[in-house]
Amino acid sequence: MENSINGYLRQLKEELKNCDRATVQDALSDAEEYLRNALDNLKTSKPGVLEESVFSSVVEEYGTPVEIAEAYKKVEARTSPSLAVRTRQQNTSFLSRFFGVVIEPRAWGALLYLLFTLATGIIYFTWTVTGISLSLGLLVLIVGIPIAGIFILSTRGLALLEGRMVEALIGIRMPHRPLFSKNDKGIWAKFKALIIDRYTWFSMVYMLLQLPLGITYFTVFITLIAVSLGLIVNPILELVFNIPVFSYNGSLYYLNGWVMPFAVIAGVLLFFLTLHLAKVVGNLHGKLAKVMLVRE
Repeated sequence: MENSINGYLRQLKEELKNCDRATVQDALSDAEEYLRNALDNLKTSKPGVLEESVFSSVVEEYGTPVEIAEAYKKVEARTSPSLAVRTRQQNTSFLSRFFGVVIEPRAWGALLYLLFTLATGIIYFTWTVTGISLSLGLLVLIVGIPIAGIFILSTRGLALLEGRMVEALIGIRMPHRPLFSKNDKGIWAKFKALIIDRYTWFSMVYMLLQLPLGITYFTVFITLIAVSLGLIVNPILELVFNIPVFSYNGSLYYLNGWVMPFAVIAGVLLFFLTLHLAKVVGNLHGKLAKVMLVRE
């Protein structure tokens, strides 16, 4: 093992190469924070001490890369996302899988997330556009850099919050803690580190994408749900309340009696298809979030 923090982190990353990217990010952030804080405390208590001379004692207290990697693997095996995909039995029939989606929490969680994305997209888009405009406009002043730094940190915080929502509702593993940042840097050095960090810009792009994606998700799924429910309740509305479900150019249209059972069946099938589509789209969006909100 190399006698430095960077060497330790490289070995830890190598030990976790087969783990989820979000797990690797959390493990590296935890390890770097502990090692740097421990070394800083030793340097404060023992002025003049060399980092190389005490690094082994810090590692001995914290654990080797192999030990830490094994600990994270065990924890991840026991604490996977509650809505993570579970392996289906091979003998499950197509009809069981098709109609069984209605009792899958992952399908309902994905549908809820996709509908809620419109609200979060408006918030993210408004905050990002306002922050970028304000930061660029004030960079010519002394207060510009601190304001821009606060905005960038807030964006990264929103990215962490968004990741937790993705994990909770879609079941895709996302980071549980923010990226570690050194405290021994000056304001200008910290600002430059935030600016050149790929994670900062990917988070901003993700926030901007949430609005058009949210509008698309909300429009498509609200339409599908409305059509399916309209077909299902159509017989009740027409036969009991004499209310037609369909209208065109001001004209009202009633379904013939023999068509109503087929309309109800079509509505039920459309509702189940909507849940399946929500699972697929939610999974794709979760992969997009993992690409943009998890550091390599």
